[in-house]
Amino acid sequence: MGCLRNSYAELAAASTFSFLRGASQPDEMVSTAIALGHTGLGLADRNSVAGVVRAWRALRDLRDQGIGADFKFVSGARLVFADETPEIIAYPLNRRGWGRLTRLLTLGNRRAEKGDCTLYFADLVAWAEDMAIIILPGHTKAERQDAALHSPLTILKNRIPHLWIGAMMHRAGRDRRR
Repeated sequence: MGCLRNSYAELAAASTFSFLRGASQPDEMVSTAIALGHTGLGLADRNSVAGVVRAWRALRDLRDQGIGADFKFVSGARLVFADETPEIIAYPLNRRGWGRLTRLLTLGNRRAEKGDCTLYFADLVAWAEDMAIIILPGHTKAERQDAALHSPLTILKNRIPHLWIGAMMHRAGRDRRR
């Protein structure tokens, strides 16, 4: 595991706990990222924090072996909403933020049938304190996307001090414009 260090950290990684979206176990993701020389990893499963414990345990075990001492790991959730709100990555900044994130997910889980989570933008506004938020460009058509992204950004920018807009390549022909 002595690869060259590169300055890359994936901040929107999904594990097998993002059912039908992630393919790797959280512990394997941590060890692979370290082996590749990445500086960090952000685990954000879809409306879940279920993989976080396995990832942290793997990092602790690697550090006990003298591996990954400088590796940064952040855990949170990729929030997917029932309304037109773009997907959002939420990373708690402290213990209070972690409690708020898990209460938000519990609220969404209680509204839905087992295995689903129903969240709305108003829920995020009510619970987003003490979290770093990354608003992801939607998977909607480009014409609707600007408006869909603008509304949550306008509301959140004055309330959330740690707010970013994510960038991703969808490989759909309009990437250069985006």
